[in-house]
Order: sequence, then C-alpha cells, then structure tokens
Amino acid sequence: MTQRIFDGLKVIDCASYIAGPAAATVMSDFGAEVIKIEPPGLGDPYRGIATRPAGAPTSPNWEMDSRNKKSLAIDLASEQGRDILYRLAATADVFITNYPPPVRKKLRIAYADLAPLNERMIYVSFTGYGETGPEAAKPGFDVTAWWARSGLMDLVRAGPDAIPARSLSGMGDHPSAMGVYGAIVTALYQREKTGKGGQVGSSLLANGLWANANSVQQQICGETVIIQPPRHESARPTLNHYRCRDGQWIILTVVQTEARWQRFAEVVGDGQLAADPHFATASDRDARAGELTAKLDEIFASKDFAEWKPLLEANGLIFGIVQRIEDVARDEQAIAAGVLVPFEGEEMLTVSSPFWLEGQQKVAPRRAPSVGEHNDEVLAGLGYSDSDIAGLRAARVID
Repeated sequence: MTQRIFDGLKVIDCASYIAGPAAATVMSDFGAEVIKIEPPGLGDPYRGIATRPAGAPTSPNWEMDSRNKKSLAIDLASEQGRDILYRLAATADVFITNYPPPVRKKLRIAYADLAPLNERMIYVSFTGYGETGPEAAKPGFDVTAWWARSGLMDLVRAGPDAIPARSLSGMGDHPSAMGVYGAIVTALYQREKTGKGGQVGSSLLANGLWANANSVQQQICGETVIIQPPRHESARPTLNHYRCRDGQWIILTVVQTEARWQRFAEVVGDGQLAADPHFATASDRDARAGELTAKLDEIFASKDFAEWKPLLEANGLIFGIVQRIEDVARDEQAIAAGVLVPFEGEEMLTVSSPFWLEGQQKVAPRRAPSVGEHNDEVLAGLGYSDSDIAGLRAARVID
C-alpha cells in the first residue's frame, strides 16, 4: 500500500462554503482523514448554493471541494452534539473553522474551548477580515473581502471608464485555501519541533491583498497605480492580446528588447514590420503604440490560431492561448500533467490540488459524501454504542 505524507492525520472540517473546507480537501489528497461537520438536514449551505446541472444529484462544485471526506451531521447547538465534537477534537490533529468569532463563542467551539482538550491539535481560524480591528466580526465572501476590498475589482476593469469587473465563483476562495493550507503545514512543522499544537489563522482580506500585493506595495511606496487602459491604448503592444482569423484570442508576452523585437517582427510581419522605420526603436514603438496595436490586429487576423501556434513556438516567442472554458475542461496538457484527474472508478474529471511531491501519489478522488453519511462510522470510532447512536438520532442530535 502507498504510504502518504498525511496518513494517520485526522482533520476536522468544521467550516462552510469554500476556502476553509478546500484547505481540508488538499490535506485529504495526501492521505489525511477529513471529517466534515455539518448541521443535520440540509448540511453545509454550500451544497445548495453551488451550481447544479438540471437533473444532477449533486453539485459539481460540492463534489470537487468535498471529495474524500466523511460527513458527520450533528447539532452543535445541543449539549450532546457539542460533546460529540469535543470527543472528536480530543483525537484530532487539525480543526478548521470559518464560523464568525461570535458564533464560535456561542457554540463553545472557540480556541479557548477546544485547546484544553488536546494540546497537540492545530486550531485553524479563517475569517473574512481578520480577528482584530473594527471589522473582525464582519462576515465576508470572496467577492467582498478578497476581490472588492483588495483593489483587484477596481484595477482589472477594461478601462478607466468601465464599470468594476465581477469575479467568478470561488475565484478568491481557492487561492485563499492554499494560504490556509500553508498555515496548517507550518503549524504542523512547529508541532514536530515543540510537541505542541496551537492556533493559526488567515483571512480573505489578507489573501486578497497578497494576490494584489504588487499594486498595493506600489501605492504604499508613493507610486501611482493606474487602471489598465483599453487594449488599443496599451503602451506595450507586444504584451497585448490579439484575435486570430478563427476568432481565437492569443496573448503575447514578448519583452521589448531590441533583439527580441526584431525577431518577433520578422516572424509575424513577413519582413515588412521589422523594416518599418516607424517602429525601429523602443521609444518609437511606445510613441506609436496605438498604431502598432492596429497593425498587429491586422496581422494576427490573417491566420488561424492553429497556424500561429507552431510559428511562434518554433521561434521561441512566448505567448498563450486565451482558452475558452469548454476547452479548459478537457485540456490535454492539464490531464497529462495531473492537473485534471478522474474520480475513482469514473471518467468524470476533477481539479487536483495544485502541487505534487516527489515519491507521493495522491489519493484517487472519491465522491463527496451525503449529509451525515458517516455518522455511525465516526461515532462508533469515538466509543458510542449502537444504542447510544440510536438515542442521538431519536433526539435529533444527528441525522
């Protein structure tokens, strides 16, 4: 049997929606046992909010972010439900929650409540805006605390006069989950050195500013950070995107050194662009950026992407395809590189955690559990008898 780095590690996912739970998903990919705590009945509200194709039994997003987990549906507002969590915490290595601090205090699942039960446990706190300051108790989603508050929403507009750009579902949550994962692994390393657990935390605000750190730091240092101009007004035509004859967009990342420009101009312009005196130097090209962009629009519109791709690759020119989402879902390179992997025993793919470790084989993704699917198994492992479990079910403490 393959030994995985987190084999034997028990993680309690007492969080909702995406960022906190997705960090637990990464742990599960490398062998951790993840027990998902959900309220009885409907379970994690993310089950119902995430998009679901017509007729599908579950949401694709739920399947991705809750793969490999065991579901324990308990009423944490009850004494008996809380006792179950306390017993579980006493045996756990990691406890993850994104419940707002006032809710944790009310339910008695704050760090001060759980730390005395298990000195080796890592308590992971994830919030919208941090745990100190006037907005510490304020709830937040990635669209508000990560995307809008960080300045990203403002800066990626199509131009200064365009309205702010909307984010996509989970766009901030999944990168934030990697910040949470990093905090967990750092705390586990500390535990290896000290023998003690402790509390770690992160927030959507912190991860949003980290994602936008270049612009934020420039502003802090007194530089003026401007919204990207419309593409036809860009001062860097060789860092722009262009539409091919077949409608496919291509994005260039050709640094404007003199040598690189000459090579680029010869390859794409059939010699005419390279010989054009209007674009001979970098300052010429900067001064006539709009004119050069218009010329490149004409040039790239003369061939299909399938023609441009081998030509640019053969000449070492860096570019990328602005890939349509329907093509991303079956990207040959992503599949070959293990970025898209199949669910265990199925053809349907899912997105793997974004790193690999030499000598480690990730767990084959297993379908997400139904609400309370593992109640009996988890409770039996904590020492509850069949009659105890029946009594908890009768009292509606569990499903």
